[in-house]
Amino acid sequence: MKILVCGNPLVEKDAAAMKVAELLKNKVSGVQFEEFDSAEELRGDKVFILDVVKGLKKPKVIKNIDDIASEKIYSMHDFDLGQSLKLLKKVGLVKNVTVFGVPEKIGKKTVEKIAEMINLTKASENKQKSNIQ
Repeated sequence: MKILVCGNPLVEKDAAAMKVAELLKNKVSGVQFEEFDSAEELRGDKVFILDVVKGLKKPKVIKNIDDIASEKIYSMHDFDLGQSLKLLKKVGLVKNVTVFGVPEKIGKKTVEKIAEMINLTKASENKQKSNIQ
């Protein structure tokens, strides 16, 4: 399973997902964490993303991208991940998206909860694959 990791290491509030991915690399087997910063990399039937979600108090799995709140867009600088995912889904470049939402402030329990969410999702994906075969 590949999880795309969003963030900006220079902005503390936006770096939490990158920090979590680094901590999980040796804790979650069978998962490849890959940093990305371009919507052009978001393609496929199943896309998994680890990103900071503004306003979250605890980690959350988001499977319905329409649940992602978006701000008004005044310029291309306002185009965020949520808007990109909605547009890519509308044009058929992504089908199923799972976002592992990370709160802006992280602690040990946050990392453990995200590891648990990833492991549950990975197990569900493996079960679906075995049912198809």
